[in-house]
Amino acid sequence: MDISGYMPRLIDKQIQAFLNVFGAVSIEGPKWCGKTWSSLNHANSSIFIGDPEGDFQNRRLAELSPALALEGDTPRLIDEWQGVPALWDAVRHLVDQRGKKGQFILTGSSTPRQKGILHSGAGRIARLSMRPMSLFESGDSSGVVSLSALVQGEFEAKATGDVMLSRLTELVIRGGWPASIQMSLRDAALVPREYLMAVVEDDIYRLDERKRDPEKLRLLLRSLARHESSVISQNVLLKDMSEMDGRTIDTDTLSTYLDIFNRLFITDNLAPFSTHMRSRVRIQQSVKRQFVDPSLPASLLSATTDRLLSDLNIFGLLFESLVARDLKIYAEHMGAGIYHYRDDQNREVDAVMEMPDGHLLAFEIKLGTDRLDQAADSLIKWKDSWTPNGRQTPKIDLCIISGLSKAAYRRPDGVYVLPITALKP
Repeated sequence: MDISGYMPRLIDKQIQAFLNVFGAVSIEGPKWCGKTWSSLNHANSSIFIGDPEGDFQNRRLAELSPALALEGDTPRLIDEWQGVPALWDAVRHLVDQRGKKGQFILTGSSTPRQKGILHSGAGRIARLSMRPMSLFESGDSSGVVSLSALVQGEFEAKATGDVMLSRLTELVIRGGWPASIQMSLRDAALVPREYLMAVVEDDIYRLDERKRDPEKLRLLLRSLARHESSVISQNVLLKDMSEMDGRTIDTDTLSTYLDIFNRLFITDNLAPFSTHMRSRVRIQQSVKRQFVDPSLPASLLSATTDRLLSDLNIFGLLFESLVARDLKIYAEHMGAGIYHYRDDQNREVDAVMEMPDGHLLAFEIKLGTDRLDQAADSLIKWKDSWTPNGRQTPKIDLCIISGLSKAAYRRPDGVYVLPITALKP
């Protein structure tokens, strides 16, 4: 199905590759990130479970007869399948019966509990994660610097042009929501605000039909925004909420709320990376807390261009969130894992990308260019701390991703400097 006006996404190639190998593909990610649009570009028929037409007749049909809802030309899109969890097992069963590849595409903007799903779908249903657009997908990165080429040892220094600090604030506030790409900044800023309102007022209840205190949910979201791209404990979040509004919740409720945000793909935390070093260094195992798109914490903090330019500390954290979003998308496209590193010797790496063959790309993220030497020194010390633990030390490339660098180049110490507005996978 050729969708007029469709902006190609990096995930398109993965969708087609998975359809060639598996009976079905499940695409998971936040609402409004483009899952349905991309899926329609690969589908020959579709059913929308959340369509309100006819008093939600599609949902009622799927509940009464999941197999009937799956009838149609293949690949068949089952949009928002989690509204009728029994559809998962129905798809798995039909894939087994037919014994053919590329039968179904399922999209979901929340992860249901396992209740109602009898089988994982392993070997039949492949999973893909989708996020809002990266700068390369939205046309805000020239893509003249390829991470895949860098991994292969192919790199050429290039002038990439000036980038205004105000432009970077706009990219943070706008985010990567496909519907926002052509909007004015004023209009685009409304999208994450309405998104968060819909989540708190409606989506969280739909998840398990349990009422929760919306004010406490908003407080927690604001606390997470204040600590965006930081490694913080739940105790810090609890204290922060209490200081902001005097409200308190217990640790079990906090854990439940954080799990809900993960299941709705609002948050997209970076897991810790383990170097398998033979040393007494203790690797901290806390996640780095991040939203799925920088526009969400920006909206929660009521960020504007002027406010970000007057508070570069907050702007720096939100810029790191933007870069991390893009690196996660690029890593997914490259078949790589993406993590952060922190140990008890105060060594930190903002992001570590691990390729399937073990090759590592370590990234420090800097908004400006005034701390490039400090970032390079930190990366080099981290690399030098490696001691193999019964295996060969992997190849490691060290990179600084900058917002304001005018060129992509390799420093004399071997560290790459890469402008975010020039990157592609």
